[in-house]
Amino acid sequence: MYIPHYYKNENIKEVKDFITKNSFGILVNQVDGKPWATHIPLELDVDSKGNNILVSHIAKANPQWKTFEEQKKVLCIFNGPHSYVSSSWYKEEEVPTWNYIAVHVYGIIHILTEEEVLASMHKLVNKYEKASKNPISIDNLSPKTMKQIKGVVGFKIAITEIQAAYKLSQTRPEDHPKIIEKLTETEDVGSHAIANLLKK
Repeated sequence: MYIPHYYKNENIKEVKDFITKNSFGILVNQVDGKPWATHIPLELDVDSKGNNILVSHIAKANPQWKTFEEQKKVLCIFNGPHSYVSSSWYKEEEVPTWNYIAVHVYGIIHILTEEEVLASMHKLVNKYEKASKNPISIDNLSPKTMKQIKGVVGFKIAITEIQAAYKLSQTRPEDHPKIIEKLTETEDVGSHAIANLLKK
């Protein structure tokens, strides 16, 4: 993606933390010559060699997986908070803009075995059930329910490149106090999140 140098975040630790906390992403490739996107949790993990990977699964009924062997290169998109920024908040005349965080991860996709899919589902469920008052465990689900695993295709993505855009009014530091004030006055959750990032 196009990222002006002042919005590029190359702090890999911070970007990996962002992916972990915003893991519901978009898997993009081509199906029958057309762009195809699926919205799914894409969990950041580490393989046996210590390399960062993304792990997930999609429904077997989704034709996207049938292209994985021929077109191994994929794009994963992760979105963070975003907000409109009015130039009426600036000290000098300028056009309005949009502040946002977006991360693009490129990689090579490989289909998982059923055993690997099951292991990845354990990790996924355990991660999100942690905060539940009555957490469930895949271990306690009936064989009948677990047969649904046959209806999905699991995969891992070996990461080849990460691009991170953190557009947070870096070019207008003199306007940050007013931008933060105005964003905080809205009822928009994304605007509040951007305001909090600007405070840092």
